[in-house]
Amino acid sequence: MLFLQLFWVYIKIGLFGFGGGYAMLSLIQAEVVDKYNWISLQEFTDVVAISQMTPGPIGINSATYIGYTAVLNAGYSPWIAMLGSCLTTFAVCLPSFVLVLIISYYFLRFKKNKYVEAAFTGLRPATIGLIASAALLLMNSENFIDYKSYLIFAAAFLLTWKLKIHPILMIFLAGIAGLVLYW
Repeated sequence: MLFLQLFWVYIKIGLFGFGGGYAMLSLIQAEVVDKYNWISLQEFTDVVAISQMTPGPIGINSATYIGYTAVLNAGYSPWIAMLGSCLTTFAVCLPSFVLVLIISYYFLRFKKNKYVEAAFTGLRPATIGLIASAALLLMNSENFIDYKSYLIFAAAFLLTWKLKIHPILMIFLAGIAGLVLYW
């Protein structure tokens, strides 16, 4: 039953997660943390942080981790838990794969259609709203933000914007700043 629930939840997330991984975060939290309690809010916050640092899309990385953890927490062996991670990864990717196949087939025919253009125009603000909700979602009691965090954010923003420092170097520098400021 757990595997069917995982598959169904991640099919829905993959189907309705417009705007990429950050837009999916509110959907993932609503299902995984709030509805099914497969992981705690603290674990979810950790998953988001780790998924941002690892290569690949955040939605797929988090699906892989949550699938593994949910099955492991249900009492199955680590080998079975790996199947859970494969299942959730597959389920979150499947809707996008199918939709891209269908859309690519028909897009060239209908790209100048006023209804298609209107639909894409309507999706833009919805995507921005979903990404903003993901930012608000991460501002919870588990993620206490103090003045040191604001300093790191401001420095990272200014250094990236004004000096055009590469994002990977900026992540490394922010990690060092966090180590120095919070140790």
